[in-house]
Amino acid sequence: MAVVIGVGFLAACGVAWRRALRGRDAVAGRVCVEMVATSTFDPGEGEVRRWSQHLGRVSYAAGGVPARGRAARLRYSAEHGRMHCYLEGPSYAQAVLTMPGFAEVEIRSGGSRSEVRPVRFSVPAPRRSRS
Repeated sequence: MAVVIGVGFLAACGVAWRRALRGRDAVAGRVCVEMVATSTFDPGEGEVRRWSQHLGRVSYAAGGVPARGRAARLRYSAEHGRMHCYLEGPSYAQAVLTMPGFAEVEIRSGGSRSEVRPVRFSVPAPRRSRS
């Protein structure tokens, strides 16, 4: 009995270690884009709702990335009296992050456009009919 418990404990430790490494790698490989709004930027409720749904796609585009590194994050900073807004997310979702969400907001990415890979969503399995 003690051997089974010991093996189970070692297996659980191995799984936790592997998960921690995957989470660390996912957070280290995140992409950051800057969102620059025009002076006349004033979004309506519908536009904000559409953009929030757009941000929800980041998690789906990340696929097998652990939850810790899958989320989209907004970061704000002020440099020389100017406020900057950054959108940060997993590198797998870079194509979704660089898509413009608002009409009067420009997206500036640090990398080149050739580094942006298309997002591929998995196709759900067809449902069986209950006949």
